[in-house]
Amino acid sequence: MTSIGLTLIGLPLVLLLYTYVGYPALLRLGGRRNAVPVAADPGEWPLASVSLPAYNEEAVIRQTLEAWLAVDYPTDALQIVVISDASTDGTDEIVEEFEGRGVELVRLKQRRGKTAAENAAAPSLRGEIIINTDAAVRVRPNALKPLVRAFLDPTVGVASGRDVSVGTDSTVDNAGEAGYVGYEMWVRHLETRNGGIIGASGCFYAIRSELHRKPIPEHLSRDFASALTARENGFRAVSVDEAVCLVPRTGSLRAEFRRKARTMARGLETLWYKRHLMNPLRYGRFAFMLMSHKMCRWLVPVTLPLAVGGLALLASEYLAARVLLLAALAGTALGILGLLWPDGKRRPPVLALMAYGVGANLAALLGWLRAVRRRKDAVWEPTRRPGLG
Repeated sequence: MTSIGLTLIGLPLVLLLYTYVGYPALLRLGGRRNAVPVAADPGEWPLASVSLPAYNEEAVIRQTLEAWLAVDYPTDALQIVVISDASTDGTDEIVEEFEGRGVELVRLKQRRGKTAAENAAAPSLRGEIIINTDAAVRVRPNALKPLVRAFLDPTVGVASGRDVSVGTDSTVDNAGEAGYVGYEMWVRHLETRNGGIIGASGCFYAIRSELHRKPIPEHLSRDFASALTARENGFRAVSVDEAVCLVPRTGSLRAEFRRKARTMARGLETLWYKRHLMNPLRYGRFAFMLMSHKMCRWLVPVTLPLAVGGLALLASEYLAARVLLLAALAGTALGILGLLWPDGKRRPPVLALMAYGVGANLAALLGWLRAVRRRKDAVWEPTRRPGLG
């Protein structure tokens, strides 16, 4: 009984430590190259097309377009295309106000979801480089040139920006997201030094037009698939630290929970669709990084219940096991209480912290359930984020 309990505890613990500590340590030891070489500006900047999907974004679309029109990039080399996924509010009318300033509107007659909208608008994008972004985020004015400059390296097929999670008083309960995003950007920096990242930031990334036009099934995650598609076609994806994108945190932990569950389900579907890339005999280091960064990380929440079961088996014999079991159950209860807390009412800090951690793991389990059931969520209500001034 003791050996079984220790095994049940040990397996999740080893996986957790490898995923969040061991894998980055291996990247630090193995990274010897600067995968994004420092290069002088090109004599002529290539035509870049901004692909900006939107569904009922009237609250933020005006300031988003103003920000894009103010980026440091030649105006005659920048095409901005808003893809309205059959919006029913004033989004389309606001975008049409910018037509005189070069902004183009592509409207879908029927709502089909973000990936479908991007697929439908691909023929309208004239650029050599396609910039993918979201309506609710804010790209810094000096972020676009570093992203495009990465493509001076002919081996680069995808260049991803660096997300910075920002919040207001209304999003303080979701402050844990900032730490997670910072950790993820650090890992991508290390992966870039080792040759390339295995998934781009959906908020802000660029891709060569010939790769962008390759079809992606509507229920899959295009930002994740883009890096995988690049590898399939002999290119690599890199993270560009200078290309900063400000991402507002959601004001609702429950909304964040739903977003994470969707993201997990779509990510698992995408990984299954591209599962041949996990073959180390063919894809070597990339397969190792893909399994370590994605599959191992996504397996952690699935295995955590095993540790609770192991503690339960040992609790009758060992005081330490009883203490740890009670702590785990208490933490879970506090997390659930925090998730159920009214969003309009400020959570105590300990409840906010526990709710974020427990919510992330429960969302991952729900994502697994959706993926196993092959529930294809091509269309959903976008997560609403506070606008940035």
